[in-house]
Amino acid sequence: MSKRVRSREVCADCSAPEPRWASVNRGVLICDECCSIHRGLGRHSSQVRHLTHCPWPPSQIQMVQTLYGNGANSIWEHSLLDPSSSVSGKRKANPQDRVHPNKTEFIKAKYQMLVYVHRMPCREDDSVTAKDLSKQLHSSVRTGNLETCLRLLSLGAQANFFHPEKGNTPLHIAAKAGQMLQAELLAVYGADPGALDSSGKTPIDYARQAGHQELAERLVEIQYELTDRLTFYLCGRRPDHRNGQHFIIPQMADSKYVCYCVSLDLSEFAKAAKKKLQSLSNHQFEELAMDVYDEVDRRETDAVWLATQNHSTLVTDTTVVPFLPVNPEYSSTRNQGRQKLARFSANEFATLVIDILTDAKRRQWGNSCDSPKDSRHNSESQDNDQPDYDSVASDEDPVLEATCGDSCNDGRTKSSESSDLSDGPITVQEFMEVKSALTASEAKIQQLLKVNCHLSEELRSMQSKVQMFCSLQLNSLQTENTTLRWQAPSGPQHLQGPFGRHPPRGGRAMSMYETGSSPRQYPHRGETARHEDGVILQPFPTNVSTEAPMILIFLFLSIRSSPLPASEAVEPGEEGGEDATLPCTEDVICKTEQITKNIQELLRAAQETKHESFLPCSEKICMAVTEMAALFPKRPSSETVRGSLCLLTSSASRLHGECQKAIEHNPCPSDIQLVTQQVIQCAYDIAKAAKQLVTVTTKENNN
Repeated sequence: MSKRVRSREVCADCSAPEPRWASVNRGVLICDECCSIHRGLGRHSSQVRHLTHCPWPPSQIQMVQTLYGNGANSIWEHSLLDPSSSVSGKRKANPQDRVHPNKTEFIKAKYQMLVYVHRMPCREDDSVTAKDLSKQLHSSVRTGNLETCLRLLSLGAQANFFHPEKGNTPLHIAAKAGQMLQAELLAVYGADPGALDSSGKTPIDYARQAGHQELAERLVEIQYELTDRLTFYLCGRRPDHRNGQHFIIPQMADSKYVCYCVSLDLSEFAKAAKKKLQSLSNHQFEELAMDVYDEVDRRETDAVWLATQNHSTLVTDTTVVPFLPVNPEYSSTRNQGRQKLARFSANEFATLVIDILTDAKRRQWGNSCDSPKDSRHNSESQDNDQPDYDSVASDEDPVLEATCGDSCNDGRTKSSESSDLSDGPITVQEFMEVKSALTASEAKIQQLLKVNCHLSEELRSMQSKVQMFCSLQLNSLQTENTTLRWQAPSGPQHLQGPFGRHPPRGGRAMSMYETGSSPRQYPHRGETARHEDGVILQPFPTNVSTEAPMILIFLFLSIRSSPLPASEAVEPGEEGGEDATLPCTEDVICKTEQITKNIQELLRAAQETKHESFLPCSEKICMAVTEMAALFPKRPSSETVRGSLCLLTSSASRLHGECQKAIEHNPCPSDIQLVTQQVIQCAYDIAKAAKQLVTVTTKENNN
């Protein structure tokens, strides 16, 4: 079914026209404003996806459109259809209502508390009711009536219910009947495609035996949904399940994509963390994998949200979901751990995802070489108490991996094994390909080393020139200040002197490094400027190379951090230690607005697919970020300020690097989409850091 939004469609929550988002598990379409609330509910309440900017399996979007067209929204608003509901004060939200609190309260009551859902008559034993509902679901999935099954699921029917008399689950019945959309609905509510019936057959086996090959292939995709989603997040590719390729480990399968998104962390700390990951029990590992899956969904949805919205309020709390919302079914410890995933940088998070993919493959090969189960669906069929690593081949041990590949080669062809270097023994051809790639990489490294050596020499040359200039400038200022001290008249009536205020530091000459945290105005190349005290500042040398502006910035910062001459040494705590002073709020807000304006321009270019505009926009953002960072002390005493400044500058640097990738080579559409997602993520990090600096500065200055 076409993903184009039809004009007759309206938002299920407020009736606004032309909704652009869908709630997959609720079977409804929603507008942008209502979607902003759904995203804050969490995936356990509403799984949102953009109709045109997100990848959809054809049968899944057909399932959502069918539910919406057949009145699935009446399930969630059952009591509102009762004429007496208006008397009791209940009413549906409308497009003119404010997002907060009107629409927010209505949507939370509708989907979180299920206030308007039809309730079954109370019984003494609720488990009997759930069992009866599950049996009805077991019978209903053989038909095409999706809304009936959704109603049963909303009332508490279990998608993985094992019928004691029939000896199978609802998904077995839907697969045997060839009900593709019913299978999609059951999978959304957690049905396991790898569940076994009383004869040891899976729903995939049922579909194949009944001749429903397309449904069987879709069930295999659902079985590997978790690992496929993580792989696609990293490299924009999915395994070829039809040919027996069930895993792609990015650092082994395609180094071209890895250089786009991640430089693997090989520190001792990362290695220790990987060992700890491997020691988790199956149950703990599945929980972690599902939490990382939810975090991937949050990050990708945020990227789509930033690319499709009006960014006039970019630095506000309502634009993004900062971390995973609390799931009341999880413990407080697990919820805290889920929220900490948002603090991972892109590099750290990608490293974690690759480790999970690698370990998932190890565990599933160890459990069943013929038909590995996806960790998101097989929690009931595995032993969740004991880790099974002793007999599992390590990805770093080619001998053990080859042994496992030979013993698990039942029915698999050589072509399917060679389609992924991580799925079988290494052939001679693959070894030669890897060797050639290593040779090319070594040549590239040598070339980079030569370039680095050349840049280092140029850096030292420029540093010596700038240090010479600063030394002359310091001597000039020292002589000038000494003269001013001797010429200053004595007496209270002359205390203001040539500075316009009381002499700083008890009459001692003020060093050029003791200007506090106010913004400095530096002369342009070839110009002459005057200090506030009337001292003429010499222009910057005109023979300094202009080919590396970022190197000049680095030089300037390194000079500021170099030791001062003895005559100009500052007092302890003024420059060498931590500085508690912060710039005025107005200056920070002004720079934040400048950064926001440049980010809006970048996001408009991303939305209009003007990739050639990425680099100019990123240069403006980097310049604005540099100016904002210069407002703050070199070593702020506030840990929050230090962290925000670090996030601000590092994100700006990453943004510039990602924007360069968009124009260096002519990447394919999937590559450009990945680069665009990274650009949007970096822009979001910059905006978040700028907002934090505004908040902290405002709070401290008000105190």
